[in-house]
Amino acid sequence: MPIRSAPLDGIRVLDLTRVLAGPWCTQNLADLGADVIKIERPGGGDDTRGWGPPYLKDAQGQSTGEAAYYLSANRNKRSVAIDIATPQGAEAIRRLAADSDVLVENFKAGGLKKYGLDYASLKAVNPRLIYCSITGFGQTGPYASRPGYDFMIQGMGGLMSITGERDDLPGGGPQKAGVAVADLMTGMYATTAILAALHERHRSGLGQHIDMALLDCQVAMLANQNLNYLTSGVAPARAGNAHQNLVPYQVFAARDGHLIVAVGNDSQFRAYCQVIGMPELAQDARFATNPGRVVNREALVPILAERMRDGLRDDWLQSLERAGVPAGPINTLEQVYEDPQVQARELRRELPHPLAGAVPLTGSPLRFSDTPVQYRRAPPLLGEHTQEVLRERLGLSDEEIAALQGGGR
Repeated sequence: MPIRSAPLDGIRVLDLTRVLAGPWCTQNLADLGADVIKIERPGGGDDTRGWGPPYLKDAQGQSTGEAAYYLSANRNKRSVAIDIATPQGAEAIRRLAADSDVLVENFKAGGLKKYGLDYASLKAVNPRLIYCSITGFGQTGPYASRPGYDFMIQGMGGLMSITGERDDLPGGGPQKAGVAVADLMTGMYATTAILAALHERHRSGLGQHIDMALLDCQVAMLANQNLNYLTSGVAPARAGNAHQNLVPYQVFAARDGHLIVAVGNDSQFRAYCQVIGMPELAQDARFATNPGRVVNREALVPILAERMRDGLRDDWLQSLERAGVPAGPINTLEQVYEDPQVQARELRRELPHPLAGAVPLTGSPLRFSDTPVQYRRAPPLLGEHTQEVLRERLGLSDEEIAALQGGGR
């Protein structure tokens, strides 16, 4: 059989993003085989290069200065340091955009227009360009000019109103997620939008402008919670580790730790009741069906919680697995990477790194039978590929390249 190229082999991406939402998107594209050129400020680069500790260590245990945060979202890219605030720098970006397929940027709305790097300007030189803008609030609306950061978007977009323990319990109150989910989900939606635009371009031959907003994505990702509100008129409240629409679907304390029980249907509930030695609960008219269990949550859950406290965590997990009842432990990240399933799926990877020798990375979850994700490059050093890319793409001399890197912003 012929060897098949990576899904996005031959696609050129110009990455003018920093921090997380944009880099997450462009890392996805790079993993899929695109040639992603990351444009960074000379002398500083992506903001997250300074978001440490922790930093990557070399073989002697000394810090390389490469922040773990930055490393999480920038593999498979090439870094080019250009001062776009100078006329020469802006012109270099225009020339790179002229033969690129995709440009992704996360400047404030309208922020690139003063450099002649907005969509209208670049469309004039490359009508096939797919130009994706990522901002906090989008290109339109009363908040368009505001900066937007993940934490505040989690609050504004409703996530923190449904995340955390109930207000009437110890520790109750609004709680953000443990990772920047608004950024990450926006990066994923942006990836999807770009892939769709590339597909449409095969028919029309034309690019287009994609307007991605963290707030839009945060609201959209609330999924069933959105419809819980829209169909009832009642805003869902924080429920801790419980599920708004399923019971029991929560954390239980065992004698020696905690576990998650995730009963998704009535047959699983009957099996669960057999495991815990209380089959009569599944025959109780109040609890026999999920709607009944949701309505009678306050009566059922204390009974289950008391019974679960009598057993050992791993004993419960083994018995529930045998019975086909979804259940699992609450792992630390150390335990995650020790888990045999995680190891079998090769979610921990290593790539050669010029300062550390090797850099540990988390593998892509994208699995292809015939065109697998390729781990080609470690997250690049600042400007590591400046000369390589500018010679290759623009045919510039050393002196011209040096001029593009001077001045700063």
